[in-house]
Amino acid sequence: MPTPITAYQKIYSVVSLIPEGRVATYGQVARLAGMPGHARLVGYALSSLHDQVPVPWHRVVNARGQISPRSGGSPADVVQRLRLESEGVSFDGHGRIPLGRFQWQPRHEEQEYVGTAGDASGRRRGKTQ
Repeated sequence: MPTPITAYQKIYSVVSLIPEGRVATYGQVARLAGMPGHARLVGYALSSLHDQVPVPWHRVVNARGQISPRSGGSPADVVQRLRLESEGVSFDGHGRIPLGRFQWQPRHEEQEYVGTAGDASGRRRGKTQ
């Protein structure tokens, strides 16, 4: 597995591609970053972001389409929902986002950019290092 800094950078690259008005799940981001099965690492990476870093962390939700609760009564849950709603993302009565409507489906070239069209090391198809 890559070092945490390299892994975090890959995660941030993927999250930065999520367009306004769309969401991705933690597992989806992990797969696109070349780290399938490491959804929790995505959560750790996003929770370590500083406010000044321009990564749209609010566009990442859990597999049920819900905002994952933070520990310690953090206001980030409310901030996340407000940001998503301001981008046109809607929630149902149970606080879930209809993923069929709002989940980001990256184009092939976006997948190649983050390394999923090649192998898990992040190399692009047809290229060697």
